[in-house]
Amino acid sequence: MAHDLVVVGGGPAGYVGAIRAAQLGKKVACVEKERAGGTCLNWGCIPTKSLLRNAEIYELLNKRAADFGFKFDNLSYDWPKVISRSRKIADRLAGGVEFLFKKHNIDYVRGEASLPSAGQVSVKGTDGRQQMLETIKILVATGAVSRELPGLPTNGKTVVTSHDAMIINPQPKRLIIIGAGAIGVEFAYFFNAFGTQVTIVEMLPNLLPIEDIDVSTTLERSFVKQGIQILTNTKVVKAIAHDHGVEIQVEGKKQERLEADCALVAIGVAPLVPSGVSLKLDNNGFIAADNRYQTNIENIFAAGDVIGPPWLAHVASWEALQAVEGMFTDHTPKRIKSYPGCTYCQPQVASVGLTERAAKEKGLLFKVGKFPFSANGKALAVGESEGFVKLIIEEKYGEILGAHIIGPEATELIAELGLAIHLESTYEEIEETIHAHPTLSEAIHEASGAAWGQAIHI
Repeated sequence: MAHDLVVVGGGPAGYVGAIRAAQLGKKVACVEKERAGGTCLNWGCIPTKSLLRNAEIYELLNKRAADFGFKFDNLSYDWPKVISRSRKIADRLAGGVEFLFKKHNIDYVRGEASLPSAGQVSVKGTDGRQQMLETIKILVATGAVSRELPGLPTNGKTVVTSHDAMIINPQPKRLIIIGAGAIGVEFAYFFNAFGTQVTIVEMLPNLLPIEDIDVSTTLERSFVKQGIQILTNTKVVKAIAHDHGVEIQVEGKKQERLEADCALVAIGVAPLVPSGVSLKLDNNGFIAADNRYQTNIENIFAAGDVIGPPWLAHVASWEALQAVEGMFTDHTPKRIKSYPGCTYCQPQVASVGLTERAAKEKGLLFKVGKFPFSANGKALAVGESEGFVKLIIEEKYGEILGAHIIGPEATELIAELGLAIHLESTYEEIEETIHAHPTLSEAIHEASGAAWGQAIHI
């Protein structure tokens, strides 16, 4: 019996799409090359947050214990246990996804898939055996992998990807990170917290180049204070990897030669496009999909990282839900317009909507409301007063156009502002919503008023 849907890829797009189709009463199979959960759950979002939590605790105890009245001697850490904790959490969650497959009667097929035709998925199993799945529709959710830097191929030891960095042992004493997006910045914080000498090399003018400039410059100051060396407006011109480390020639404000035990390449991702039928690709090699997430071949759809940016797990899941509901219901699929972006270093960074720079480029009339966490009682009480909330507010009607947070629990606080933008809320509606005291969320309330000079505590 043919399947109604075969999903190729078991990551945040694939497994979510498979479950939703099963909830709609469809016969579904999901093919995954490695393990359910994909890169995000097994080698990305989840295990990295485990590592970062270890780093936060160690840094707090190592550098700020006295601020909280604690004294102790001989603080140390067990590096293999730091790594193994993250792997255990990833394994537990992957098992959870596999349980959900069983719960929803989804056929879970392990192996590498190819697409010989619009109605067939060929799977080469881990044992080398080939099987053919017949299906009415296909959802390609194969994701993406780390992009390599020309002239500096990864080797898993002295030149590594984010995948390798999560299990690297022993801990490098010196690390060069090439690329200052979310992945590069998070690993810079993690390794620096545990005492690795970290240097970030970024071609563009700032860390987290897509974030609001105020956020980027604030993060840079914090990282420098933490002891991280930052080389922005700097490009790699030559690199040599050997058995015991790397030598990298860079060109920025000056030319210099950097040496380290290891280089982490974090310059973006490349799509994983399955072989077989000729799927149309865009200019960057990602699968081209229309507003219904259909590819150039009828009944083959695609969602998630494989169709291009933003490369975010929550966007991938949302796209897969849109695609599946469009396939099997009267729902008209939507393409992503507004979404939160989060970076889990310390201080945390989160944003949604337009940056101040983008609002100016669009010629919009707007006001900026900004409130520092240094004036927030809860932030002071928990000892995390670095950063601010910044709102971009349309001038005529007061609609929230963009929100940018750097500071404590920024990645949690951003949800309120995502909802505000989705509902086209105004600053008055945020002002009229009582925010509990004392909470970090009061900074959002104050920032909305600050745009019109109505903030109480600054």
